[in-house]
Amino acid sequence: MAARTGAQYIAGLRDDRSIWVNGSRITDVTDYPGFTGSLQGLAGYFDWQHTHAIECLSDGENISHQIPRCLDDLSRRHVGLEQLARYSAGMLGRTPDYVNVTFAGFAGQPSIWKQDGNEGGYENLVAFQSEAAECDLALTHTIIHPIVDKRTRDYEGENRSLALNKVDETAESIVVSGARILATLGPFADELTVYPGHPIPKDQPELALAFSVPMNTPGLKVICRDHYGVDRDEFDLPFSSRFDEQDAFIVFDDVEIPKYRVFCDGLPGVYNSVMGRGWTGNIMQQTSIRAQVKLEFAYELATRMAVATGQNERPDIAQMLGELWSYAELTRSAVHTAESQAFDYGDGVWFCDERPFVALRPSMPGWMVRANEILKLIGSHNLLATPAAADFDDEELKPILDKYLKGADGMNAKDRSRLFRTAWDFVGSALGGRTELYERFYLASSARMYGVAHAVAQRDREWEAVPTFWSQADR
Repeated sequence: MAARTGAQYIAGLRDDRSIWVNGSRITDVTDYPGFTGSLQGLAGYFDWQHTHAIECLSDGENISHQIPRCLDDLSRRHVGLEQLARYSAGMLGRTPDYVNVTFAGFAGQPSIWKQDGNEGGYENLVAFQSEAAECDLALTHTIIHPIVDKRTRDYEGENRSLALNKVDETAESIVVSGARILATLGPFADELTVYPGHPIPKDQPELALAFSVPMNTPGLKVICRDHYGVDRDEFDLPFSSRFDEQDAFIVFDDVEIPKYRVFCDGLPGVYNSVMGRGWTGNIMQQTSIRAQVKLEFAYELATRMAVATGQNERPDIAQMLGELWSYAELTRSAVHTAESQAFDYGDGVWFCDERPFVALRPSMPGWMVRANEILKLIGSHNLLATPAAADFDDEELKPILDKYLKGADGMNAKDRSRLFRTAWDFVGSALGGRTELYERFYLASSARMYGVAHAVAQRDREWEAVPTFWSQADR
């Protein structure tokens, strides 16, 4: 089948899955009014890959499924990933290409997945990755165990009792129970993938699980947060009307996982090594390109607001605009450096140099939050003086709005309103607030990742500049 259209994607969601929203079970997500805009937005993503087929498709499949084997492959993938990100101006953080890139990276590293006699698990993984590409599946993932008490270790006491684990086995399947957070795109995906996140204790092999299951698998409960999608004109809320990708809490209630869909079963050595080689260099290409697209959009949005209010030449405004552009350019430069210094990680698979991403990963959350702050500071009260599209259709209101709410240098009132409404939906709506929280934590907290960056720096080389300088001074 290869790359699907939006209509084909929607049709594949009618499968009696167990989705819970606000206390009610939804069996047909395509028939639930609250999800209409978000599903249309995701359908648009699938259509977008056809509209931009030259960039987004390779041999009829989404470019994100490609296993990179050389520098040219990474460059080709970059072009496609950037075009996919431009569909939502980077606001959709978990489009299917995120998990696609992850599994392409997994499939390209047999020496990791075949450890400890896991040849069969690796064969299952390769078959699944091929199926996901051929059928153009929309994949979500959930990799974090829920933690009740931060005073207790993740895999002890009550925290351990909630963790997803293997509880039984049949001739054809393994049976798992427990919970995982957080599955972004959960109700709108075709399959749910589970793979390693944080290391697990070596003496608890029942936690060492990696697999994929269809979203309508019996016993799988998808419990959604409040939905922030709204039924409004795209003029009024261009993001909220289409791009709430919906986060969900996943409960596994004695779920049977077919053995051909199991990639790791009770092998802590495999589980704990999967993320240690290549994952950062692989997935951070996708997520950093998305971030670059989003920051560039934020910079342009802020600049247009400054021009619309005649503030673009004020020194304090220019300083903020330059700061925002710098974040976008630093992101672009990090991606470029990482790609240009890519190499064979083993097994003939090429990923980006991880070092720029190790620095970018803890810095990016702060940049995203600051970008939102700059948009609010430049927009100020103008973000709230924004008539809706319907207001401009009213014969009595339109001349009033045209007179009192026009922009500087001849900008008409409707264009000005659309500009500031777009900015508000970007930073201040319910979806904008959710997205800011997402940017803070979706690749772990900044504090933790700065600690990782320090550890990587210490392993990278010997730091002898200080004693060398002293020695030179003494001589």
